[in-house]
Amino acid sequence: MEVRTIAVIGAGTMGRGIAYASAVGGYFTVLEDISQAMLEQGLNWIRKALDEGVARGKVDAATRDLALRNLKTADKVQDAIRDADLIIEAVPEEMEMKLELFTIFDKFAKPNAIFGSNTSSLSITDMSDVTVCRDRCIGMHFFNPVPKMKLLELVMTPFTSEETLTTCREVGRRVNKEVVVVKDSPGFVTSRVSAIISNEAFALLESGVASAEDIDKALRLGLNHPMGPLELADLVGLDVCLHVLEYLHETLGEKYRPNALLQKYVREGRLGRKSGRGVFEYAPQGSDGDKP
Repeated sequence: MEVRTIAVIGAGTMGRGIAYASAVGGYFTVLEDISQAMLEQGLNWIRKALDEGVARGKVDAATRDLALRNLKTADKVQDAIRDADLIIEAVPEEMEMKLELFTIFDKFAKPNAIFGSNTSSLSITDMSDVTVCRDRCIGMHFFNPVPKMKLLELVMTPFTSEETLTTCREVGRRVNKEVVVVKDSPGFVTSRVSAIISNEAFALLESGVASAEDIDKALRLGLNHPMGPLELADLVGLDVCLHVLEYLHETLGEKYRPNALLQKYVREGRLGRKSGRGVFEYAPQGSDGDKP
């Protein structure tokens, strides 16, 4: 199957990043969100990211201009997906919301469209249960920030067809990602490992073993991680990290029990970069500290 049009549902951090990658990859791209403010923020972010890519020599001007021409928006899911060959939901990690979207996809998408989820931990098989096209459902787990992170984790359910996998591999290649293929399992590969690391980093911080800065520095320099686990948690969102750990704790057992300090920060609204404060403090969104 050839993909020409990609619909991305949700214009938050991940959705706008996926739409950026899709448009730069040459696909006609529709970015949808029920919030007009989120759509405007998403478009502004994409334009800024493209301009910065040109300035740095990472994106040529012709690619930027084509990407912007190919990028459209919608404020209704039905309108966004009607002509899409591939639909990727990138809404928050709430299964009920994702099940509702897959039901809408099943009703309004054109025949043979592929349904993808950017979930970092939830069951793709459960999402496919509400459709009549289980063979065309797949996990497409991108990583934040999408323009810079090279990995795309493709998650196969027992029902996902080889044609669907082959098509999504090609999409991954065109959007400049390296693909790994994993079986549908709680947390897949990356989220299961990173959740353990993040949770232990919070435990170290809580017990006073080291400062947040030194915990992150130790993992960057000692284990060659590109970003410390606490800084990464702030980037992803502490609420997202907590949701993932709660789900993994429920499905995989005690070793994933969320750390008490992480839970405390989330209760206090310390969610990371998006709230201006998590483990660390940040400049307000939209300032020079919020570059793509």
